[in-house]
Amino acid sequence: MKMTAEALRQRIGQFFFPAVFINDTEENIQETERLIKDYNIGGLTFFHSRASAATNYESKQKIVFNDDSYEKIKALIVRYQKAASTPLLISIDAEWGLAMRIEKTPQYPYAITLGALPENNSKLIYEVGKQIGLDLKAAGIHYNLSPLADINNNPNNPVIGYRSFGENKEKVAHFAVEYLKGMSEVGILGCLKHFPGHGNTNVDSHLGLPVLKETLEELLENELYPFIKGIENNVDSIMIGHLAVPSLNDGKDTSATLSKPIIQDLLREKLGYDGLVISDALNMHSVSKLYETKGQLEWEAFNAGNDILCFAENVPEGIEAIFKNASPDRIFESYERIRKAKEKVGLFSNETFASGELNFENASKLNLEIAQNCITKIIDNGISDLAVKACKNNTLAKLSLYKNTENTFLKTLNTTLPSPEFAFESLEDSDISSIKKQLENFETIIISLFVPKAKPLNNFEVNNEVFELLSNLLETKKCIVYVFGNPYVLPLIPNLKKASGLIQAYQDFEEFQKTAANQFLEKNTFKGILPVNIDIQ
Repeated sequence: MKMTAEALRQRIGQFFFPAVFINDTEENIQETERLIKDYNIGGLTFFHSRASAATNYESKQKIVFNDDSYEKIKALIVRYQKAASTPLLISIDAEWGLAMRIEKTPQYPYAITLGALPENNSKLIYEVGKQIGLDLKAAGIHYNLSPLADINNNPNNPVIGYRSFGENKEKVAHFAVEYLKGMSEVGILGCLKHFPGHGNTNVDSHLGLPVLKETLEELLENELYPFIKGIENNVDSIMIGHLAVPSLNDGKDTSATLSKPIIQDLLREKLGYDGLVISDALNMHSVSKLYETKGQLEWEAFNAGNDILCFAENVPEGIEAIFKNASPDRIFESYERIRKAKEKVGLFSNETFASGELNFENASKLNLEIAQNCITKIIDNGISDLAVKACKNNTLAKLSLYKNTENTFLKTLNTTLPSPEFAFESLEDSDISSIKKQLENFETIIISLFVPKAKPLNNFEVNNEVFELLSNLLETKKCIVYVFGNPYVLPLIPNLKKASGLIQAYQDFEEFQKTAANQFLEKNTFKGILPVNIDIQ
């Protein structure tokens, strides 16, 4: 059956998933409605706001928080679906839940925290996938661009780190598949990213192009392993990363997103994958600045083998470029993959999404169970007895870094171990030299470090003065250190090896603080396993 040019263009429109922003102007919202009506686009990818979309980091725009974001996204989805003649597939990055993009929604632990769970606790990963899926469903979202299948094998990685399950390929693969199964159980599409593996890079692909030096053999041995396991388990989609792998691409530094040898030859032919392939965001600078002609990037990405063009910025021009250059067979293939995905989530039946209710209680229960199984002991020279003895002798103090003394960890400890407390909140609010002076009279210090940021930029935003204080205390006192945050901060703390106790607690959630304190007081065994190799100084 020969299709009219207009019908073909309508099909091509299905490949486009432009970005939309929850906190946007009415003018921008109407512009999106026009795109939906005029070009029959296939779906949308939601972000919090223009300022928060990753490539805008360097513009340092202020992200304005909005307590109504969840209500706004629900209303916007209804509005956008009304404008669509073909139902839209709604997608979002919700790696650790809607909270990755939307304030005041349930937040689950980062992948690095989940990676600390013993492998026989993988049911908890499944539950995280399931709960996140239910939260997405409540909002009217069908497609989670998650989880990462990247292996954390480069501690200097500026963008993967805490978003990966760890550096053991079997565990990464197992946990990624469990997370996907949990989402699938409640009818949400998942996505493994960033093919062929973004773990061993030290460039942020939002801003530049990382280059992987590995050969195909090395990649098959490590980076590709979780993707292969995902394919064996019928993963709904795979996202191609903006990273170059010259060994797979005739020696050229072309981004994988634009590489036929990587998508068609390796992923489709060699690995036998026939599911949806989605590009990483096409506004990312490693690719967005390559072509001056509008629409050419979209054509190149489609021609390389992507079915979905995520964050496409030139919809009309992209449709025309694909219309002029692509074969009808190739258009049909991608169209069918997208249609099947929409069918799977019930977009063509009367299946109702958007129940609207988020279950914070379930999230809290799950987070508590994860905390009880993942907090990790690194050094323990009888820390509970040490603290009890110091408390009796009035030589025990507590120091909270980056949170005031009203935090749950200290309050829980105080029920059994009352002692003087000190806090450093920020250089503006706290005087480090007076804290140091006041601590001179104490022998044993319980230190809780609430790491300010999950990303390693600027040493996780830990001030040099704080590192100096820690170094001095570790040198001169018996220190029991609890770290609520990314474990990659540990090598930055001088003299940490001299600690009497070092416990890695990963998240600052209430459930993690409470569990950490209770484990300390009750001398519980620690079940967590560090998901990455850390050299402490």
